[in-house]
Amino acid sequence: MRRGATHRDEWGIPHMWGDTVDDLSYVQGFTAVTDRAWQVQTEKWRSEGRLAERLGPAHVPWDRFARRARLDDTARRCFQRLRPETRRWIEAYVDGVNDALPHAEAPEFGATGCAPDPWRPWSPLGVFLVQHILFSTFPNKLWRAHVSATLGPGAHDLFAMEGPAGAGSNAWAVAGDPAAGRPAVIAGDPHRVLELPGIYQQVRLACPEFDVAGLAFPGVPGVPHFGHAGPVAWAITNAMADYQDLYRERLRRRDGRIEAREADGWSAVQYHVERIEVRGGDAVEVEVVETARGPVIDADRTTGEAISLRTPARAGGELGFDALLPLLRARRAGDVAEALREWVEPVNSVLVADDTGTVLRLVAGRVPVRDDRCRAEPVPAWDPRYRWHDGYAPMPSAAVPDVEVHANDRRAGDTAELGGDFAPPHRARRIRALLADGTPAEAVHTDTSADPAVLLGLLRRLPAQGLGPAGAALRERLLAWDGRMDAGSADAGAFAAWRAALARRLADEPALRPLRAPSAFDELFTPWTDPATRVGLALDGLVTALPGLGGDPLAPAAAALDEVAAGPEPGAWGERHLLHPVHLGVDPAVDAAVEALRARTRLSGDNDAVLATSSVPGVSDACWRGPVARYVWQVGDRAASRWIVPFGASGRAGDPHFLDQSAHWAAGELIPVEGDPTMAEVVYEEDLPGLGRFSLTVLDPKADAELVHGWVTQPRAAFWGMLDHSVERVREIYELVDGLSTHHAFLMRLGDRPIGVFQSYEPDADPVGERYDVQPGDVGMHLLLMPGEQPPPGLTVAVASALGRFLFRDPGARRVVVEPDVRNDRALNRLKVSGFSFEDEIDMPTKRAQLAFITREEFTELFGDPAAAQRTEPSAP
Repeated sequence: MRRGATHRDEWGIPHMWGDTVDDLSYVQGFTAVTDRAWQVQTEKWRSEGRLAERLGPAHVPWDRFARRARLDDTARRCFQRLRPETRRWIEAYVDGVNDALPHAEAPEFGATGCAPDPWRPWSPLGVFLVQHILFSTFPNKLWRAHVSATLGPGAHDLFAMEGPAGAGSNAWAVAGDPAAGRPAVIAGDPHRVLELPGIYQQVRLACPEFDVAGLAFPGVPGVPHFGHAGPVAWAITNAMADYQDLYRERLRRRDGRIEAREADGWSAVQYHVERIEVRGGDAVEVEVVETARGPVIDADRTTGEAISLRTPARAGGELGFDALLPLLRARRAGDVAEALREWVEPVNSVLVADDTGTVLRLVAGRVPVRDDRCRAEPVPAWDPRYRWHDGYAPMPSAAVPDVEVHANDRRAGDTAELGGDFAPPHRARRIRALLADGTPAEAVHTDTSADPAVLLGLLRRLPAQGLGPAGAALRERLLAWDGRMDAGSADAGAFAAWRAALARRLADEPALRPLRAPSAFDELFTPWTDPATRVGLALDGLVTALPGLGGDPLAPAAAALDEVAAGPEPGAWGERHLLHPVHLGVDPAVDAAVEALRARTRLSGDNDAVLATSSVPGVSDACWRGPVARYVWQVGDRAASRWIVPFGASGRAGDPHFLDQSAHWAAGELIPVEGDPTMAEVVYEEDLPGLGRFSLTVLDPKADAELVHGWVTQPRAAFWGMLDHSVERVREIYELVDGLSTHHAFLMRLGDRPIGVFQSYEPDADPVGERYDVQPGDVGMHLLLMPGEQPPPGLTVAVASALGRFLFRDPGARRVVVEPDVRNDRALNRLKVSGFSFEDEIDMPTKRAQLAFITREEFTELFGDPAAAQRTEPSAP
């Protein structure tokens, strides 16, 4: 039996313990489903290309791509090549997932009429692939192909900057001085699509071998990217390396098979047909073709050529998961570096520091060695010039003597030789300047200084006589602006309005109008191939290079000024720059939460600010991409470390921890990483047949008050007498109970999910003891069962019998006494079903109560000997 436990801190963040690494992995899988059931299950369906059969035709493009790219098969291949220890560890995680799924509390399943299905051993690898298959460079190559086809070869250099699916992450390391007692610090913030629930889950993973706090992907064991193991900590950014290639394939059908053109003729390729079931629509058949380069993911509708994708994971059958356990076990910076030698993709820039003073930077992953043209666009598959060479490029690493900053920028001797698409250097320069000034990490995270030099330079070149009076006044106002994209700044709002108008007008310039030709590629890639999006994200380059295409940016800039000046006042930047999280939109409660966030969360920052809250000028100022976490790791002192995520620990709308970090995230605040690996004291547990593991843990007044408050203030808990209580008042009450030797409060859990409060007490030390003749061996109890909207059948009786076994495990306990409100019909019926005998009604200080009792003998007759079923040591969920 797996043995472990989960405790949650005041933010609902799970702190997990396992007796072994495999036990801990099981607990992590179980907890991932408890917190994020819908999220982890939909990511599994994505990896298998089976989302449309649950959610409808809108998801066919993704499913078609997932089938063509062979994501699930790649995950299976990579799993099979793992070391036995890693396979067992992942299998334990999957066991935890599968044991939790039947009891998953997620209204989305009911709303869509679908149910979770079992995970396979390689499903976590598939989930990881889903998160990263579009994370690298190959979609940009489709865009370059479109630019070359419409504007001519070489024109794609106009858009040589970070693309719409690129990263915007920051990370920095500041070396410490152990002799002076100054710890090293690693801090940063990964920027990705702002999904609700969030893509990262804060976790604490502890077992006899290690104790690591970090950010996990729900559905994937361990903490691949950001972790603090006490004496060592690490963090990553996207290295912007180019490790995915696209090939133009010439295919032909012959004698019932498909052949691909090779350098020396034609060769048969792997081929089969798969059927995508579609909810509410017709099934779709998709041809799955794989050449010697890789799976065919698309076709160029202009040339008729197929497009195949080659990646290190598919080509080599390795994803890098053999690095994950050694990473958790790391105690020194060198251990992290050694573990990450196993990493494959995505290719990451890594910063790592330990408490000896060692700080390292390194690149982890595999970048193929091949012709440079492969980095730019799809290349001819039949030309041997574009084959991958044996082996991979060497990965650079170096010691950090003082300060190191990574912001997806081009760094000579580090990442520059590994890729072609890098972020502009402004963020990296700005972070270095802030650190040199001694700026605290939180203020670095939230710095809003943009880099509008190119666009303001365009304004300066405008001849004043060509503008109307209002346009000229707006021009002077923008030239005097401080360049900070603060939510409350009206000048930043005016700049954004002019920038958006400029983007729309540039997209309409005759020199760029050919970009509007229909894309030759699948609709899934529209975010990368949409001209309006690309123009909005490449304004600096276009303003500089447009004259080379026969265009002139001055006229659009002047017209955009006059347009904005003639319209209503644009308002502050935050009125335009609103949080716009992405979600599947199947649960009305989540829809309502998203709408509320969009209405109230005004954001500072901009695409090129350190606070990289992204939007698309000319398309929308709403923020759909930004910091999906922030962290400050103080190496060797985890209690002083801090972190935050955009939403909360839970993925269930209505849970107290669904959005409880949002306001802090928007304000740039961090919450502490809990220092001690305290686990809730499990005092009793047993398996309830058909329901799962039932356990009692000691109620923590500080950590659990918010959860209990959410229960006792619901109308159905009216008889608990706390409808009007604040969280603080609930905490005070349970602090009082916690201080009594005669009264005890426990959280009841089913699996890892809290389902209510149970209290036991000595009647002669309670007001009830003044109102009836207390007998030796009497023990009192209070029960608040809040199992959710759809409690499993039979739960009430099963819990009542388990509580009886818990109380009667004490040989001195002879009779259980209860005193519910006489108006509480639900409780009274529950007691009758559970075998209690009713006696007198009594007047308690706050209610008219019904006395009821059950003796040990009566309980044994109904439910069996309490000693026969008790299990008092904790085991895993």
